[in-house]
Amino acid sequence: MTTGTATRRLLPGLKVAEGFTRHPFDQQFGVRTSGLVAGRHLKSGHLHDRHATAYYGVAPSVLSTLLKRWQRSRPGAPIEDFSFIDIGAGMGRAVLLAAELPFRQVVGVELNPTLVRIARKNVSIWRSAGRERSPIKIINMDAAEFPLPTGPCLAFLFNPFGATVMRRLLKTWKRNLREQPQPLDLIYVNNEQEGVLELELRRSAAARLYLGQIHRSRADAIADHKILANQPEGEYASSNVEDCSIWRWNT
Repeated sequence: MTTGTATRRLLPGLKVAEGFTRHPFDQQFGVRTSGLVAGRHLKSGHLHDRHATAYYGVAPSVLSTLLKRWQRSRPGAPIEDFSFIDIGAGMGRAVLLAAELPFRQVVGVELNPTLVRIARKNVSIWRSAGRERSPIKIINMDAAEFPLPTGPCLAFLFNPFGATVMRRLLKTWKRNLREQPQPLDLIYVNNEQEGVLELELRRSAAARLYLGQIHRSRADAIADHKILANQPEGEYASSNVEDCSIWRWNT
């Protein structure tokens, strides 16, 4: 493959000329999870493409803090019984981080086939380096149609889509849980659709365990500010905190 061909295949926002900057996470582990791709460029041919927000990897320090908070919340089963599900997994940064914990399995669900290919390559690198404590799989499908695995589940969302898909996702999960009651917890970062969750989950007697801001580490804050400052169009802003929530779906 020529360099020119490889460049043409990059999603918009993943070229140096378009502001692409590597995150220290990628530099440390030799993976590829950096970059910012606007939602309008995440085309897969699916009806839900227009509801995609953007691709951007979660700050490792934010996810780590939330996972520790969740583990202290007395989940309904040991972590070894839980499946971790990354909804809108992108290139798989959250999947890689979660797989360092002893989950039963770690599943990334992503609609865009280009991001899926990158995520699967990252998983291979992670596995080869011996960092995969939990088995990982990446699934290329619409999250709103994804059936929950059997057994306790922890779902992770980093603001992957708008209200329409969020409602459809919750409808799918409600149906799953009626047919097979089981523990389901949610971690939601950059929680723009918190109001949708509040309305839909309270109808299901769900409890919100946490609502607040999680600070990035200094290294993550510097990296994210640098990455977003390099955007040619300045479309997205950076902050030292993420608005987050944790929910427990009572079945």
